[in-house]
Amino acid sequence: QVRLVESGGGSVPAGGSLTLSCSARGASTSLFRSNVMGWYSQAPGHQRELVADITSGGRSRYADSVKGRFTISRDSAMNTVTLQMSSLNPEDTGVYYCKITSLIRDSYSYWGQGTQVTVSS
Repeated sequence: QVRLVESGGGSVPAGGSLTLSCSARGASTSLFRSNVMGWYSQAPGHQRELVADITSGGRSRYADSVKGRFTISRDSAMNTVTLQMSSLNPEDTGVYYCKITSLIRDSYSYWGQGTQVTVSS
């Protein structure tokens, strides 16, 4: 069983910065030796959407809305991922969820409990 432990989040004014971190505990099994970890956001009344993710090999991708503002990085040995968010705007407000997916069997994925990000105008 994999458990994702998230930290960070909070409330900032527009233009501010926040950093989210996520640690995948119990993901040292062979099933997760190759994986992708990422962050998704869900605003009220909207579907959960990808913000950014990164593979254990270091390949990353970003939603168009955050390119140039957010940076995702990871420590693959520790299965931790960090999302540095800058130039935040009110449209970035939502609950941010960490997710890990096995690239060995992509039916195996786990979600964190979510952390609130609120950007005031």
